[in-house]
Amino acid sequence: MPSIPKAFISYSWDSETHKKWVKSLSKKLRKKGVDVTLDQWETAPGDQLPEFMEKAIRENDYILVVCTPRYKKRSDNREGGVGYEGDIMTGEALSNRNKKKFIPLIRKGDKEKSMPTWLKGRYFIDFRDENQFERYFSDLLVTIHGEREKAPPIGEKPNFKEKTEHKQKSKKISNEDFSFDPIEIEGVVVDEVTSPRNDNTRGSALYKIPFKLTRNPSFDWSESFIRYWDRPPRYTSMHRPGIASVIGDKIILDGTTIKEVEKYHRDTLLLAVEEANKEIKAKRKQEWNQKKKEKEQEEEHKKNIRNISDRLDFNT
Repeated sequence: MPSIPKAFISYSWDSETHKKWVKSLSKKLRKKGVDVTLDQWETAPGDQLPEFMEKAIRENDYILVVCTPRYKKRSDNREGGVGYEGDIMTGEALSNRNKKKFIPLIRKGDKEKSMPTWLKGRYFIDFRDENQFERYFSDLLVTIHGEREKAPPIGEKPNFKEKTEHKQKSKKISNEDFSFDPIEIEGVVVDEVTSPRNDNTRGSALYKIPFKLTRNPSFDWSESFIRYWDRPPRYTSMHRPGIASVIGDKIILDGTTIKEVEKYHRDTLLLAVEEANKEIKAKRKQEWNQKKKEKEQEEEHKKNIRNISDRLDFNT
């Protein structure tokens, strides 16, 4: 069984709202299999805070640094708890073999005004836009769990001896070389369906329902799907535009019920997926045809150069 990754969150107490956001992020990470250490849970009056900070920074696999202009100021100027943590983390960053241990999360301000000097140049995750939270939260999760996309294996070295001098066979591209694997919906991810609030406020009976796709779609496919969901060619009076998003290999409908899906949204989901597949297939075919044309032009140019080169005689 794989070990559970451990993460410590370093942040400044900018405001009560900011503290609540950090706590909410910590809860979501723990729910997704990350053992998060947070001062709001781990410390109490009378505790030795320097000892807690040193232990948390050295013993956790990852340090998530929530960057804001206030955090940068306190870290760079070595002020308060953030400044003390900055001293420890700077030394740890220089000596630790795991160069990816420290992950900047920008919450406010641009990177120049929010990231401490010792973090400059590192890949950061942007949490400034709440509407994009799920997208970047997914990016953070796959990083912590070590599930980022890896490079494909390296193939064998070509046999260059088979090439003849000044002659190459033109590589023809036939229509059979083009293929497109359409994306389909596999079903509801039952364990990730959320619960309604049911507090008698508007929309409190609605909840979030994820649907598993056959593979991770491309960014343009996701945009196309959402566009067709919001403005489908056919829809019922119960259609809910604006509730669909695509995160990883899942479609999320945030603001509906399973009965609505069964009665109304299923057909619209299938229609939006079908239209997105058609649009992206046509786009990929156009791109493929362009590459084919460029390849043929390149081969024709080389052939012309070789023919003229063979006719040239420099003997006087």
